[in-house]
Amino acid sequence: MAPRIRVLAALDQARTQYYHFKAIVIAGMGLFTDSYDLFCISPVMKIFGRVYYAPSGSVDGSGSGPGVTPPAVVSATVGVALLGAVAGNVVFGALGDRVGRRRVYGACLLLMVCSSVGSGLSVCRTRRCALASLCFFRFLLGVGVGGDYPLSATIMSEFANRRTRGAFIAAVFSMQGFGILVSSAVTMAVAAAFDHYTGYPAPLDTPECADLAWRIILMAGAVPAALTYYWRMSMPETARYTALVERDVEKATNDIGRVLADLDLAAVAEEEVAAAALSPPPVTTPPPPRPSYGLFSRRFVRQHGRDLFACAAAWFLLDIPYYSSTLFQSQIYRPWFPPAAKVNAFQEAFNVAKFQAVIAVASTIPGYFAAMLLIERAGRRRLQMAGFLLMAVFLFALAGPYDGYWRDHAKTAGYIVLYSLTFFSANLGPNTTTFILPAELFPARFRSTCHGLSGAAGKLGALVGSIGFLWASQQKDGAAAGHLPGIGMMYALFVLGGICLLGLALTYAFTPETMTRSLEENESSVQAQSQVGDGGSDAGNGSDGLRFHELNVLMEAATKSTVSMASSHLSMSPILPHRMSL
Repeated sequence: MAPRIRVLAALDQARTQYYHFKAIVIAGMGLFTDSYDLFCISPVMKIFGRVYYAPSGSVDGSGSGPGVTPPAVVSATVGVALLGAVAGNVVFGALGDRVGRRRVYGACLLLMVCSSVGSGLSVCRTRRCALASLCFFRFLLGVGVGGDYPLSATIMSEFANRRTRGAFIAAVFSMQGFGILVSSAVTMAVAAAFDHYTGYPAPLDTPECADLAWRIILMAGAVPAALTYYWRMSMPETARYTALVERDVEKATNDIGRVLADLDLAAVAEEEVAAAALSPPPVTTPPPPRPSYGLFSRRFVRQHGRDLFACAAAWFLLDIPYYSSTLFQSQIYRPWFPPAAKVNAFQEAFNVAKFQAVIAVASTIPGYFAAMLLIERAGRRRLQMAGFLLMAVFLFALAGPYDGYWRDHAKTAGYIVLYSLTFFSANLGPNTTTFILPAELFPARFRSTCHGLSGAAGKLGALVGSIGFLWASQQKDGAAAGHLPGIGMMYALFVLGGICLLGLALTYAFTPETMTRSLEENESSVQAQSQVGDGGSDAGNGSDGLRFHELNVLMEAATKSTVSMASSHLSMSPILPHRMSL
């Protein structure tokens, strides 16, 4: 059993190599597609409304205005993708543990590519049929995107060394920022091109080719993901899954040796020889039995239930204000651009995408990079608490004077700065750490499943935030068409700030720290606590107790030797002190 631990120890101590950065790009492409899809839908719905909805009365009552997609339809297009993401997190997360990360990784990406193309094609050109087809393919896209969350995080955590694991997983997640930027760039390029070649049509004149423009924007998101498909299919299975779940140590060693050439496998062989010399030949110890408890067992709840609750609840609470703030952008950019009645469909979509690009460059991407720099210094727990606290502070700063000041001074720099800082704080803290922690806290055979369950809880929070905020932000005396009267923007922002404070309290009470610890040490610490509570009845069961099992083997061999023999071996062998320290 020793080689299993030593191979993983060598992986934990491996220096950063080219393949680590390649894995970041491969794993990050699903997150790239997720943010591309989320942020391109706003300008797409602007064009869609001009094409498929009749002109309506303008806001100022001066005449007819452009066609507008009803809020209920916008909510539906966002909601079906989030529901698909919930299903994808659960299904692909479970498959990642049952059949292997690599075996379902390519299928997940292929689903994203096909559904992105399908979203653009949308089968037909009548409004009802186009909407039904769009929602269907966006649901499938959500399934693929949701499935990519647990697989990408788990694969990156199991390839990385323990010194830089958090930064590498954060780098994978930071691909969301570049997805926003590319989404905005593609939308602006397509809108500008169509506007130019149609001769800059009048505001209320929507050319027939506009029906093609929004489809191109949606389909373009499939291109970067498709380019990485070959890389995904050529990735080996992670060494931790092969060794700890499939229990094939030799294959794990060969696979990881092909992609990480600098592993000190010679030292592993020397440790094998030294371990054999320490143990007398007659002593044979069978391998520990396969773990017998399942995901829904009492033992799982006792050992890992607290961590699963901490990860799922924090992700749920984060995504309510995070996705609500995304929808809040319409209140931010509206004063900075001409009203919809004075620009054509392409110009309106261009303006929305332009504002999204500004926010991404000014706050979203810097927040991701700050998280990458601080995650191995400050730790996951402290960074998550700091992010929740800062989000609450900036949301309260927007909420307090909203009715009395911000509503009539939306073009002031302070308004934009406060809004940008909420995104910066989220990406610096909980938006990144909630993606990292589930990939570090659970045993190898539950890791992808538990990450999927945590991500599914987050997407449910996003669903609450996306749909609930559209209702809650409406004024009591003047709700927009298609919405019931809400509580008003000021109180909605107060509620979001309160949710952030709840996330801070939950993190303080339940979230453990995983910085610089091996994934196997995290598993073993939980196992050790359980053994103390259970009187040692669970010792040696499964991969969770692997280090304890190996230590017991060495101790048994040492006690059966003479005292002089044991002391001489201890002075010559570097292994036993190393194992004792584990």
